Amino acid sequence: MLRRCLIAIVLLASIPALAQKRPFTFEDMMNLKRVGDFTVSPDSRWAAFAAVDVSLADNSKQSHLWIVPLAGGTARRLTEPGPGTEDRPRFSPDGTQLLYTSVRGGSSQLYVQPFQSATGTLAATPRQLTNISTEADGAIWSPDGKQILFLSAVWPNCPDDACNRARDEAADKSKVKAKVFDHLLYRHWNAYDGGKRSHLFLINAACTPAAPACAARDLTPGEHDVPPFSLGGQDQYQFSPDGREIAFTANLDEVQATSTNSDVFSLNLTDPQAKPVNLTGANKGADSTPLYSPDGKYIAIRSQFRAGYESDRFRLQLIERATGKITNLTENFDRWVEFVAWAPDSSKLYFTAEDAGESPIYAIPVTGGEPLEIVRGFDDSPTPTADGKTLVFARISVRFPTELFTISIAPPAPLPPPTAARRHHNNTPAVPVAASAKAEASQLTHMNDALFAGIQMQPIEAFWFAGSENKQVEGFILKPPDFDPAKKYPVKFLIHGGPQGAWGDDWSFRWNPNLFAASGYVIVMINPRGSTGYGQQFVDDVNGDWGGRPFDDLMLGLDAAEHQFAFIDRARECALGASYGGYMANWVLGHTDRFKCIVSHDGMFNPVSAYGATEELWFNEWEFRGTPWSNPDLYRRWSPAAAAPNFKTPTLVIHGQLDYRLDVSEGFQLFTTLQRLNVPSRMLYFPDEGHWVLKPQNSQLWWKTVTDWVDWYIGTPGSHLHAAPPAHD
Repeated sequence: MLRRCLIAIVLLASIPALAQKRPFTFEDMMNLKRVGDFTVSPDSRWAAFAAVDVSLADNSKQSHLWIVPLAGGTARRLTEPGPGTEDRPRFSPDGTQLLYTSVRGGSSQLYVQPFQSATGTLAATPRQLTNISTEADGAIWSPDGKQILFLSAVWPNCPDDACNRARDEAADKSKVKAKVFDHLLYRHWNAYDGGKRSHLFLINAACTPAAPACAARDLTPGEHDVPPFSLGGQDQYQFSPDGREIAFTANLDEVQATSTNSDVFSLNLTDPQAKPVNLTGANKGADSTPLYSPDGKYIAIRSQFRAGYESDRFRLQLIERATGKITNLTENFDRWVEFVAWAPDSSKLYFTAEDAGESPIYAIPVTGGEPLEIVRGFDDSPTPTADGKTLVFARISVRFPTELFTISIAPPAPLPPPTAARRHHNNTPAVPVAASAKAEASQLTHMNDALFAGIQMQPIEAFWFAGSENKQVEGFILKPPDFDPAKKYPVKFLIHGGPQGAWGDDWSFRWNPNLFAASGYVIVMINPRGSTGYGQQFVDDVNGDWGGRPFDDLMLGLDAAEHQFAFIDRARECALGASYGGYMANWVLGHTDRFKCIVSHDGMFNPVSAYGATEELWFNEWEFRGTPWSNPDLYRRWSPAAAAPNFKTPTLVIHGQLDYRLDVSEGFQLFTTLQRLNVPSRMLYFPDEGHWVLKPQNSQLWWKTVTDWVDWYIGTPGSHLHAAPPAHD
């Protein structure tokens, strides 16, 4: 009896501790360390990585270098506190030096510092390697450690840095800021084309800025960007294992605004007169991400086969260097190959690919066959250690931002026989995927554990339903803090962008499900037609059908959530979307009255005007199957503006002046239409943001404005009857 009383006392004492966990806040999100790019030491002992600190008060972000032992232990700051930032660490091939990018005095340059593996520390002071006026980034070592390849954006007709410096100074001093264009893609994402082009440079690794013979050599002179513009991902260039050659990605098509036709080129470094050789010219889709096998026999690349389609399936291909023969390793693997890495013995490749809300790591033999699933989760950047025993990789979840993980890969598991498609919890069949190796991952870094210890971070839960044309579609819900199944909760219905994107068990600093849920909302997210991770046909089903099957999938998905989860209050639902999600929010506005409010961020309102103001024309021409004059009916058919007479739902419009993917005029047109129709509406306009809101204080205003809008209309029963939420200060 005494023992039972003691147990009861202990249990009661634990209740306040549990109750002390609180909902996630915006300030919490700003206090998180943001783990980024990482590298593994050649002796397989260390992982060095960058982590960003955000200062909300200073409206700034600073990146610094950290290190963690692969055997386990606490991560610690690697670089000394001081002015500037550090990013992109890279160990020298012998592991005795660390190369990184640092911004000091407003200029991004390359630095090298001795590294002591015995202690995992940097010795002496950093040596500045470059002092190029056009700045430097993206550096990698040659295999012998004697040279470094890096990127810089230069004036194409300048023969040296003195010329670049003079051109930049003249442009800065000029009172005339006008620009003259004679080509398309005159602006891109958030900046106008100023005339510079990204080039690859080669420099002696022993150089210092003071050494007169240390000028970097421009390897890719000309009018084209090398590599092409990218929103992230792997490097688009690499040294061959013997250091005598590099491979890189470039798009040489004259009309860049309509072309996705990047190719992989090789360049002989031993001959100063050598010209790049196109290795993939026969393919008119995109070829990219060249990776030499450690034994030098192959170059692995990622390829898309359909010209002009940026969302075609990414295949993993091998170029046999001796013959030029190209072999497709993943033609029968109906997923997009993302990050790729070679095994140290060149016997196989590791890669990630989205699959039903996750991004597992796979392995595939160099001889081909069915990929082997190594581990599930939302993973990125699998990097094998030099000894071939461990994979180091980045993982995110809806419950935490990027942390580093490891998994044992030695001895290699045998490839199991092909398996049937996995079946989900509701017994609905998924498309076939690779068999699993059943490995367990270990978390290596714990950069934000202390902060999350006091916060309720909810997991996502998957559900499946019959979508348009009876196609199986996946959705997710996330419950609010202190969830009580006996209560009814309002819903924030999130619509993802792309349209070739997907919700899943991943993290976002811009659209964070746990932060959306924190004030007492159930979050519902659907992956409608067009979403990635469900096979290429599922992706293609959005082409030319923007407001068709995807809209039906979304509405049927919300119907299914309302039916399956009794705690959803179907009378209090708000739809929120950005980019294509913003387009869909605008489409919803004219095609259903089921929502009490809408938030439309950077959405397309008028496809015709959006075509004339955007820059990547290949996207619009593929998705709408032509131009507004060659296929006007489709542009009109899927125009949210055409349904303006049906607009009734209170709508918050958000747009950035520097958004050149979807021009700010799209937001202005929507807001003007809503105001003239006397629909309750408000516009949040950012003069200093592009397609994404990135500045910390702007982000704070974004979250407050969105939260206030939704709270006013659905936070409490009947609040939507008011004309408008209180005005901001």
